[in-house]
Amino acid sequence: MKRIMIFSAALLFPLLTNAEESKPATASTEMHLSLQQCLAIGLENNYDLRIIRQQQEISDNNATRGNAGYLPTLDLSSSYSGTVNNTKQSLRDGGTNTSNGVNNNTLNAGLDLNWTAFNGFSVQTTYKRLKELQAVGELNTRMTVEDYVATLAATYYSYINQLISISNMKRSIDLSRERFRIAQLSYSIGVFSRQEYQQAQLDLNADESTLLTQYETMHTLRTSLNQLMGIDDMDLPVMPADTIIVFETGLQKSDIQSSMLNDNVYLLVAEREKDISGLDIKLAKSSSYPYLRVNTGYGYTKNWYGSGTNEAQRTMGLNYGVSLGVTLFDGMNRRREIRNAEKEAEISELSYMQTQQELQKELSDTWMAYTNNMKLATTERSNVELARDNYRITMENYKEGQLSGYELRAAQVSLLDAEERLVSAEYDTKLCEITLMQIAGRILQYLE
Repeated sequence: MKRIMIFSAALLFPLLTNAEESKPATASTEMHLSLQQCLAIGLENNYDLRIIRQQQEISDNNATRGNAGYLPTLDLSSSYSGTVNNTKQSLRDGGTNTSNGVNNNTLNAGLDLNWTAFNGFSVQTTYKRLKELQAVGELNTRMTVEDYVATLAATYYSYINQLISISNMKRSIDLSRERFRIAQLSYSIGVFSRQEYQQAQLDLNADESTLLTQYETMHTLRTSLNQLMGIDDMDLPVMPADTIIVFETGLQKSDIQSSMLNDNVYLLVAEREKDISGLDIKLAKSSSYPYLRVNTGYGYTKNWYGSGTNEAQRTMGLNYGVSLGVTLFDGMNRRREIRNAEKEAEISELSYMQTQQELQKELSDTWMAYTNNMKLATTERSNVELARDNYRITMENYKEGQLSGYELRAAQVSLLDAEERLVSAEYDTKLCEITLMQIAGRILQYLE
């Protein structure tokens, strides 16, 4: 966590300054941020991360020897009280003694120390349990950070994917515009029919409408990215600094699996939960042992008497004591608590094995998708080149009047589809890479 915070602080301040100064959403004020810069801003500002850090501090504050019961308690107390009484005494000789408005006052002050010297090893076990809960709190923080990094990275590359798609669409619109220009010119000189001319215009209008829809999708991705970074101005014109999607091609499944078993945060949390369940069994058994309690104190008492032979009395002194005991029978509750703790330990063990199995399945499925999409990306790069060459040939034939507008449009759509399949395969491969890095517990490498 310290490494993350230092890295974030180094990048945060100049970026936030630019963000505050960039109010109008115009092209001239666009902020081009790399993935690492987006993550640096978000690690400081994202609300989920700020909440989980506060929760971690609570578990840190609880992991103390005093909370476990190692330390004694020391109490200072004082009190002052009084009475006003009317007294009437009947004597044996027939007389009476009457006292009215007798005022008696008492002042008490004391310092008391209590300490449980032994309680069946429960103090030591409780302290270990608090330390385990502190470690779980740290792992939960790491888990939230890892999930955040994976989510923001996926959103960032989805944004790039959308920008590439828009760029492809713009090029396709340029092709439609050129076709419309040729059709318009050919129609004016009587070479093309009116139907051909109008169809070219309809296709151009359809492409422009589709582009407008894509701009809406891009806006949604931008606001999602701003939200993940914790930026309150949703209209802040943030843009990815990267223009292409580059994915790692050298990942090895065996390395991912080995790293998963050692570093995956979900497995680490499940393992800690197993340890806590074992400590809960020890806590339940600790009530079977005797307990030893020590107490001592120093007190001061002063009394003022409104009647009698003494006007006042003062007492000062030390008190002390030792208590040794054992619970012989508690209604079978101790046995029930031990059995329940043992069942909870079995559940923790099963949960650990279940988590491991789920991760193994996710690794297998994601690895299959990762390798498959890399092959698709290679194939689609070749298809894009073929589609471009095919469109070039089709356009030449169209200009010469050898092909219809329908055939040119088919070649154009084929080119756009090939470009979209390519960027989709690259994006899907990147998503698989992000998932594999998270499974391996290496997702924080995207911060570097």
